[in-house]
Amino acid sequence: MSGQSTDDAPAAEVEPMPAYLDLMSRASTVMLGAWRDCSSCGLELSKRTLLDNAYITWTEIALFLFSAFLWTQVRRGLTESLFQPLAQWCRLLPKDAAKMPESAWKLVFYTMSWSYSTYLLFFTSYSFFHDPPSVFYNWQSGMSVPADIAIAYLIQGSFYGHSIYATVYMDAWRKDSAVMVVHHIITLALISFSYAFRYHNVGILVLFLHDINDIQLEFTKLNIYMKTREGGYHLLNDVLSNMGSVSFSITWFWFRLYWFPLKVLYATCVSSLQSVPNIPFYFFFNTLLLALLLMNIYWFLFIVVFVVKVLKMKEVNDVREYEDEDGSKAAAGLHREARAENNDGDAGHHISAQGKPVQNGVTKEKHL
Repeated sequence: MSGQSTDDAPAAEVEPMPAYLDLMSRASTVMLGAWRDCSSCGLELSKRTLLDNAYITWTEIALFLFSAFLWTQVRRGLTESLFQPLAQWCRLLPKDAAKMPESAWKLVFYTMSWSYSTYLLFFTSYSFFHDPPSVFYNWQSGMSVPADIAIAYLIQGSFYGHSIYATVYMDAWRKDSAVMVVHHIITLALISFSYAFRYHNVGILVLFLHDINDIQLEFTKLNIYMKTREGGYHLLNDVLSNMGSVSFSITWFWFRLYWFPLKVLYATCVSSLQSVPNIPFYFFFNTLLLALLLMNIYWFLFIVVFVVKVLKMKEVNDVREYEDEDGSKAAAGLHREARAENNDGDAGHHISAQGKPVQNGVTKEKHL
């Protein structure tokens, strides 16, 4: 079992986590050296490497597609039978009631997935978190994938397949939704190719470092929706939303901008060639991981804007949401329209005073 092979490495040989300067200098040196040494790199070599090292069966592909479809149906079922009735029972504002099922669904999934990856990294014999270079120890092309890691890959891969569809057709459209679609595509490519090329060990580490922020984000958003339920103000939900936003901001930097580059990127850029000198698709995977890091930095800019907004206005809101030209007038108009249409059972999808469709409390069109 490939994931258990790290026990063979002595604990004294665990390499300390590098600093940012060490990562940039060593990774750039190693990657430039690998590029110069790759005299035969090109399309023909890529085709040959893909055929020789990619291992995935049609059964696994069919299972992935079925699971992605199943996630969509499970979400619809939970939304109709649990999340929407819960929003009505809590008497959320119409624009919040329309967005609450999305956050509740994501909170349930990411709590489950992150708990499982935490179990794999800290409650089994895998030492990938404490010794990231060990993800490539005893790597072999076509090696077997441990069942517990294969289950994690099926769960995560099929969910991101579902998420590409859900972001466009099911979720509220936000300023960063186009970037979110790109993120899901890159993540699905990383999951699929890392499984096929048996880079599953580092994949588990990447998933662990990213899922925790989604838990905190959706928890915070739910409390933002709940603090104004019934048209009033609820102190407990306001305090919880502030606590969630603070922990989200801290862990985003710590997990995605500190641990992710210094643990994962250092292992894939530097340690991988030390353990496997001719590791397949070295540049391809590192390019995807670097793109993921750039998107993490891009979203961190939203977090900085969010923190500044909280410090100035003392209010927690999602800065990615679209805003009307006149926020106060639009909010008052929506509140009047929501009361007028309350008997029709429409939670957040109606026609504005200007005759334009209103979705999730804002007048806008979807543009990918």
